[in-house]
Amino acid sequence: MATVHLRIGDLVWGKLGRYPPWPGKVVSPPKDLKKPRGKKCHFVKFFGTEDHAWIKVEQLKPYHPHKEEMIKINKGKRFQQAVDAVEDFLKKKEKQGGKEQNSEGKGDSKGKKTPTKPLKILEEDDEDLSALKDPSEKDTRSTSIQAADSTAINGSITPTDKRIGFLGLGLMGSGIVSNLLKMGHVVTVWNRTVEKVPQDNQHCDLFIQEGARLGRTPAEVVSMCDITFSCVSDPKAARDLVLGPSGVLQGIRPGKCYVEMSTVDPETITELSQVISSRGGRFLEAPVAGSQQVSNEGMLVILAAGDRTVYEDCSSCFQAMGKTSFFLGEVGNAARMMLILNMVQGSFMATIAEGLTLAQATGQSQHTFLDILSQGQMASTFVDQKCQNILQGNFKPDYYLKHIQKDLRLAISMGDTANHPTPMAAAANEVYKRAKALDQSDNDMSAVYRAYIH
Repeated sequence: MATVHLRIGDLVWGKLGRYPPWPGKVVSPPKDLKKPRGKKCHFVKFFGTEDHAWIKVEQLKPYHPHKEEMIKINKGKRFQQAVDAVEDFLKKKEKQGGKEQNSEGKGDSKGKKTPTKPLKILEEDDEDLSALKDPSEKDTRSTSIQAADSTAINGSITPTDKRIGFLGLGLMGSGIVSNLLKMGHVVTVWNRTVEKVPQDNQHCDLFIQEGARLGRTPAEVVSMCDITFSCVSDPKAARDLVLGPSGVLQGIRPGKCYVEMSTVDPETITELSQVISSRGGRFLEAPVAGSQQVSNEGMLVILAAGDRTVYEDCSSCFQAMGKTSFFLGEVGNAARMMLILNMVQGSFMATIAEGLTLAQATGQSQHTFLDILSQGQMASTFVDQKCQNILQGNFKPDYYLKHIQKDLRLAISMGDTANHPTPMAAAANEVYKRAKALDQSDNDMSAVYRAYIH
């Protein structure tokens, strides 16, 4: 989008991350809300919602000249509702002789402040109304929940003044870092494959262009930063990152915070917590539930355990990268919960693939099977997306098949340790192992389908 010159009150189309352009109005930000560092941007209130966000000037277009263009390319129900809200606003403004009844952020005609809600734009034709839920409505069924009360697209986030480090720019880490930067955090990045894969230098360059700094080693990143996050593929990678040459441990000093976001086993987490603490460091585990798309959208679910004060220090970071966070107590609990969740997800995905192939084998339409499934109790965005991937033969990774198989393996081992049977997970694990033998490791988990057709 081209750069435009705008003033308070101008109607605009604002594009935020991977979301489609959305109608909004340039407004004055609250006095206590910091503007993101080093970026020319405007504070925008979006129509069809009470939500706000800082939007870069190059991601803004004036409303009227581009209205027809935007209506042609966006057909979602909520988008149309937002456009209708703009038209209602213009009609009311015209009746009032061009004057607006209320000024943004100052309240209504009676002087009462109008509360704002986190910005949650659904994708086109998304019918999942749970995404409109106000996060201030706490779930009273669980006392372990500490909600982030915000998302990566919530303009009310005030970035921490602590220096943030991030190690690992894979499918999940890239989206997390991008959202940290968007919300004004100062981030130093490092990726472990830069030396092995030259194009990863370009990958890092993309974040540097967005304002990130580049660390030469994990130890250097930790020494430069107050809080360092890591998100890598498996227990071995997590250990090597901390204990290896120029690793995290060499940069740890008293007071330094280390947050392990990788999905690993409880034993690995306990070991890392102990070695970090032995150097005076503060440790938190915080694996995330989601996928590349969810990470990019800043809608991850964060499961944290360990040092509660580190959890609190990470508040603005968790708000930037996720929609909700849970604090689960002592070190190891988040790893256990994450493995259980991924065990269920992996087993479910294998069952869906089995159902699709059985439908085909018995002469039933796979498309009709999906249509029926989407109208029943099992309907979900996950089912719809994964089934569409299978039917279209599109297995571009959103969550690597090799990683879900790793999680199943770790969950089964955890069950053995607890003397608890996991026969369903064990059966699913064998199917994923077959898919891996068919060279599907680096495809999406939905490629487990191919284990049934070869």
